[in-house]
Amino acid sequence: MTPQVHRLLMTLDAVGGVWRYAMDLAAGLRQRGTEIVFAGFGPHPTPAQLAEANAVGEYVHLDAPLDWTASDESEVGSVPSLIADLAGRTGADLIHLNLPSQAAGLEVDIPVLVVSHSCVVSWFHVVRGSAVPPGWQWQQHLNQRGFDLADIVVAPSRSHADLLAKCYRGIEQVSVVHNSVRPIAGNAVHMPFIIAAGRWWDEGKNAKTLDAAARDCRWPVHMAGANQAPNGHRTEVQNANLLGELASPELRRLMAEASIFVSPSIYEPFGLAPLEAASAGLPLVLSDIPTYRELWDGAALFAEPENPREFSHLLNRLADDTSLRAELGRRAMERAAGFTVDRQVNAMTAAYAKALQPLALRAIA
Repeated sequence: MTPQVHRLLMTLDAVGGVWRYAMDLAAGLRQRGTEIVFAGFGPHPTPAQLAEANAVGEYVHLDAPLDWTASDESEVGSVPSLIADLAGRTGADLIHLNLPSQAAGLEVDIPVLVVSHSCVVSWFHVVRGSAVPPGWQWQQHLNQRGFDLADIVVAPSRSHADLLAKCYRGIEQVSVVHNSVRPIAGNAVHMPFIIAAGRWWDEGKNAKTLDAAARDCRWPVHMAGANQAPNGHRTEVQNANLLGELASPELRRLMAEASIFVSPSIYEPFGLAPLEAASAGLPLVLSDIPTYRELWDGAALFAEPENPREFSHLLNRLADDTSLRAELGRRAMERAAGFTVDRQVNAMTAAYAKALQPLALRAIA
């Protein structure tokens, strides 16, 4: 009989895409009889987010920062004990961690599955082409310890799994489970504007290239997302229309109304925003990086990440060609149809079942 998780403890945060990932996955798991306890770290969720989480499971906020917002290891030293205590109090039979560092030093007698959505180490490897600087090396050590402790390690794309194998030792056997989104119902009539979405303060999202490209675009470029980081760092936007942080329903509404989606990211372990846009039938203009090629080759146009003129050329080409927009939108929607919540839930349920198996049986599986 296949082992089943009855009560799952899942960590998450309210800052980035992990929240959307956790909500959609948990909703699918709940339909199959799994109870969810969310352990929140970092900034508190908004009232709307809190209501959403408690409609799916039980949200408990734990008073500790996210590793990438901490200044040193001592600031996250309480994380393992907070997780272990909550797992014991709620009767969890498996722990799903959405930050590898949260597993470092975790002492529990139930299986631990770690998902690496992104990390500082792989970010530096791609964006800066370097190892983490000396003041950040504690993050690499914590992540490595977390990977070593995990019963199962999951990545959202093969490209990110391969990147993790370059940055850490002993995690070559990473399970790949693609992310998913709830499809957006596209509008019959699309408006003449271009939409982009991301945490624009993150250098890996490459706001500067898109902002430079926007100067030469015939249609306005709307950039949804914050341009100021939790630590106060700001990325200035001059040519595009910065919309700021939008609630998920508002962003999805704009995607349904837009005519083109663009993402210039340099570092993207998966990319939920292109998938959402594709589900609404938007043609995609994406940076030519391994993850986007893996997921969207043949269903998007690609530009060199550091070439604003190539982005503006492709965006203008789509703006001028109704037939090309329709064809690429159709291809994107067809590709997006393969990234269903059901498929993700099936794959994660299988990963949970493998983690619950005794070690000898897990090796055979």
